[in-house]
Amino acid sequence: MEHFVVSALKYRPQTFKDVVGQQAITNTLLNAIEHNHLAQALLFTGPRGVGKTTCARILAKMINSDQNTKADEDFAFNIFELDAASNNSVDDIRNLTDQVRIPPQVGKYKVYIIDEVHMLSSAAFNAFLKTLEEPPKHCIFILATTEKHKIIPTILSRCQIFDFKRITVKDAKSYLKYIAEEQGINAEDDALHIIAQKADGAMRDALSIFDRVVSFSGKELTRQAVTENLNVLDYETYFESTDLILENKIPELLLQFNATLSKGFDGHHYIAGLASHFRDLLVCQNEKTMELLEVGDDTKAKYLEQSRKASFDFLIKGIDLANDCDLKYKNSKNQRLLVELCLMQLASITFDGEKKNSKNYIIPASYFEAKGIKPIPVKLPKETAPKKQEEPVLQVSEEKIGTQKQGQPSTQNPSHQVQEPRAIVDLKTDRRTSGLSLKSIREKKEHLIKQMDVVVAEDDLPTEAFTQEQFNTAWKDYISQLDKKGEKIMVSILEMDTPKLNGTDIQLAFPNETLRVELERAQFPLMEFLRKKLRNFSLKLDITVNEDVAKKYVFTAEDKYEKLKEKNPNIELLRLTFGLDL
Repeated sequence: MEHFVVSALKYRPQTFKDVVGQQAITNTLLNAIEHNHLAQALLFTGPRGVGKTTCARILAKMINSDQNTKADEDFAFNIFELDAASNNSVDDIRNLTDQVRIPPQVGKYKVYIIDEVHMLSSAAFNAFLKTLEEPPKHCIFILATTEKHKIIPTILSRCQIFDFKRITVKDAKSYLKYIAEEQGINAEDDALHIIAQKADGAMRDALSIFDRVVSFSGKELTRQAVTENLNVLDYETYFESTDLILENKIPELLLQFNATLSKGFDGHHYIAGLASHFRDLLVCQNEKTMELLEVGDDTKAKYLEQSRKASFDFLIKGIDLANDCDLKYKNSKNQRLLVELCLMQLASITFDGEKKNSKNYIIPASYFEAKGIKPIPVKLPKETAPKKQEEPVLQVSEEKIGTQKQGQPSTQNPSHQVQEPRAIVDLKTDRRTSGLSLKSIREKKEHLIKQMDVVVAEDDLPTEAFTQEQFNTAWKDYISQLDKKGEKIMVSILEMDTPKLNGTDIQLAFPNETLRVELERAQFPLMEFLRKKLRNFSLKLDITVNEDVAKKYVFTAEDKYEKLKEKNPNIELLRLTFGLDL
């Protein structure tokens, strides 16, 4: 069996040109070697797996190379690596300082690479200070650490510091694509992108994940295989969730979240990913910010398509809600309910509910022409110039307002026979009162109620005969429609009394005036539905108030007991057996 070498070691960079994502640092080190400006103490700091130790080894090899050096020469006798995690005592540092004084046998410099230098004890740091500040000319120290803040300031002040950055997803994906081609693996672009994202800026982690996924899927590296092996949520999950949110489909959204949890994913991971998805959609809405979207070309096209469906306000509100859920998740005692509540709020952002349309709806003339009805032309009033100055009007009694003797000419402008109500000033009290009265409001309401009678007085409208059963069916259909819309109050009002027909009059009796008024306000859609359903436009609604009806809804304790006894006669036996009283 052939020995397997992991990709992190097999493809470890041998020159600065091979180092991924650290061009600024590698160019600085190359220029320092070329111009002989290399410091004798260097500190490489940054996240794990970004190339700190690799650059230290390449640098140690380059400063000892010359024109006569063989390509495979590694200068092992001149390079000393010390792991400060296990060699962190004062005695280890003293042994190192004793070796420093001996010049190299081959090459120009002895290079000491101290990895994880932050693990040295305080006494070891202090023992290392003098040697680090004034090392021999033939000695160079390269310190590497992931936690620069744990190193004492006196050490930092003696070193030239190089901060290694995280490797971008784009750079990591390009390098993974190169390795896949070297190994003859057919890898999808999205699959490599997911691996690069999962690595979180560490090239060594990306290569380790790549080896694991290749062992799982073989020579064909697909997006589905990567997501299944790495147990990460696929882009499709968030695309589907966003579509359900935009369509206000709360039940389907909750079922999808439940399916996600059943696959072993955490709710925190799901809601955080949804917030990131909204952020990516927001980025897609502007061409200038498109470069901030770090996804494959195929996935980018999907993001562009969905970003056109979502508005800017929706995405801002969605990110705010998802981020708020993310912050509250760890402290919540019912974490699943918290996420589900957030999803319901997200799906309700674009939901209008039962909001009425404020625009006036005008029936076009073509509608009446199709019905064979000749429309009546209506002339709009001419616009008139407003008065320059309006004189105060004396307040008079209600009986005198609007009355005028026959034959007496009007004192107002003829073009303003009907004027808008205006404020009336009482000269005695200098008090302003409204020109509107309760009487005028009541008359306006009665006029609106009578409008329907005027509309249906046309002879051309159908007046077909119908039976009581057909009417009852239409009545129940309308109540069912109201119930589906959520108008529970009106459903209860309509179910309080069974309507009776007297010719074309629909007679209803209610126990109080309030119910009568409520039904009168909502009678227009009701009558429109019944007239169209039964094809009889002569139908009228006759509502009366009957106090005897109210008495039917007031039950005493004896009445309630008699009702229960009718349903179950054994209740009487129970009362007599135990001697119970009402």
